[in-house]
Amino acid sequence: MPAKQPSRGNLPLETPQIFSQAETAHGVILQLRQDPIGPLDLPGVDSTVLCVHVGPAAKLSCRRDGRQYNGTAVHGDIDIIPAYTPSRWVAHDHNDRNLILSLPQSLIHTLAEQAGHNSSRIEIRNRFQTRDPELELIANTIHREIDAGRPSGRLYTEGLIVAMTSRLLSQHSSLAPPTRISSATLSGHRLKQVLSFIEDQLAEDLSLDQIASVAGLSPSHLKTLFRQAMGVPVHQYVIQRRIEHARLLLTQNNLTMAEIAAATGFSHQSHLARHIRRATGVPPAIIRRRFAAD
Repeated sequence: MPAKQPSRGNLPLETPQIFSQAETAHGVILQLRQDPIGPLDLPGVDSTVLCVHVGPAAKLSCRRDGRQYNGTAVHGDIDIIPAYTPSRWVAHDHNDRNLILSLPQSLIHTLAEQAGHNSSRIEIRNRFQTRDPELELIANTIHREIDAGRPSGRLYTEGLIVAMTSRLLSQHSSLAPPTRISSATLSGHRLKQVLSFIEDQLAEDLSLDQIASVAGLSPSHLKTLFRQAMGVPVHQYVIQRRIEHARLLLTQNNLTMAEIAAATGFSHQSHLARHIRRATGVPPAIIRRRFAAD
């Protein structure tokens, strides 16, 4: 999908904002982009496309594979678009920001055959705003690794690509077992409410009581269900989102470190710098210089 040019009929084309783009040795294309308000027609391509929503909640509509989808994408929602599936998107606000990964069919078929499956009989499922914390984590790790100049080496990145494709096959294809949703889970609309509230309040002094109130749960119950749903404790998730938002601000504009710290909920810039260094291995100034040089 990233390699194709979108069209908007007779309307003037407003170019998407591309923050970063790269291609791996496996032919996987990654792109971090933000699309403008309005319709966007995308042709079917010879790849399975994963769109991981990042940032604030975004109101979206999509028509593909003969179905109409409407919903609010929150951070971590994933769209999985099978190969050769054209789609028409409509963004209803300015928050349509996604990490897009395009997986070649050749890679998917090779891994399926290596696992002992008949690749010609495997169907990738069409997913709209689904949740998969493992898939999200792998996708974000690949993006961070490439953004950092692949410090862990080519073999590490290739391993992440294989892990992501294997997860796609095992959980989002005709090979996946039927899903069973327990009533004692934080999912669906309630999870979206919680994640959207966190995203909107990143700059504020968030408390567990506030987040639990949005979910309609006690703080202790929220802690248990949130970790089950997201794979990390609430406080750790909030820190991760603040760090990712700060990294994006470092690459986009000329805000001072103090202003970025305030915009992302850190008490002061040294607090922000410490968390970014711990998460990425480099100080904020290096991240800013790296993108300024690109």
